[in-house]
Amino acid sequence: MPSAEAGIGLALGAAVMTNLASLLKHRGCQQVPLVEIRKPLRSARRLAGSRWFAAGWGIAAAAWLIHVAALTMAPISLVQAALAGGAVSLAILSQRLFGDAVERRQWLALLLGGSGLCLLALTLPRIDGSHSQFALSAIVAFEGALALLAVCLAFGSRHPRLLARRGAVLAVIAGTLFAFAGVAIKALTGEGSLSVLILAPWLAMILVCGALAQYSAVAALQRGGAVETIGLMGLVASATQILSGVIVFGDPLATGTVGIGLQATAFALVCGSALFLPPSRPTPRRLIARPA
Repeated sequence: MPSAEAGIGLALGAAVMTNLASLLKHRGCQQVPLVEIRKPLRSARRLAGSRWFAAGWGIAAAAWLIHVAALTMAPISLVQAALAGGAVSLAILSQRLFGDAVERRQWLALLLGGSGLCLLALTLPRIDGSHSQFALSAIVAFEGALALLAVCLAFGSRHPRLLARRGAVLAVIAGTLFAFAGVAIKALTGEGSLSVLILAPWLAMILVCGALAQYSAVAALQRGGAVETIGLMGLVASATQILSGVIVFGDPLATGTVGIGLQATAFALVCGSALFLPPSRPTPRRLIARPA
């Protein structure tokens, strides 16, 4: 029987691959016109025409499969903590492979967020197995809350006061939708009460939500810098799924004053790290010259 430690190891590998894929997709996104949700096929063709984006998408697909495998072996809270703990690789890859400047506050944000989530993972009581049992009412309520949040953010992003920060809002929407899909996938690998009657709608919901998450992620990447945009998406997705581990799948919290204090500190580090990520700023665009 696969161990939770093996699942955490897979999650760490998926973290590095996901960060590399996101950086490649960010480079590709800068070479095509802004995506339009009303013209999804045209936008998809333009993105597919970018070799950078196509390479990033392929690596992301492989990382996603590894992520799913990790979810079948370990609790979702530990898997996501491991993924978030690999956030430092984002800055290293961005700086070493792409020559992008990484600000000190960005390093600090990634270190704080990754440290907080790792501390949370270390203070969780030992959990045997994948810890994937859940109640249907709990997961429906949690997923419903995430869907409502994403809808509210989508409408709110059109407000004049948020237009200058629309890239950051889109990154939060993408992170929320990725978390929605991740929780739903964890349910498919688990031992909860998903009946045959709702299995098909559940799969359709994952596909639709995943597609919207990809659109939101691309739109965010086109409007902001790589490190702050990718870091914010990952932070929201990981923190939300760790919360789902406690609320939906019953991952136990620490006991005792010291354990509770450490976990409160971990959550404070995660929330505080978002404050150090600079507002999403426009990135110089290098549109591909297409033949007439």
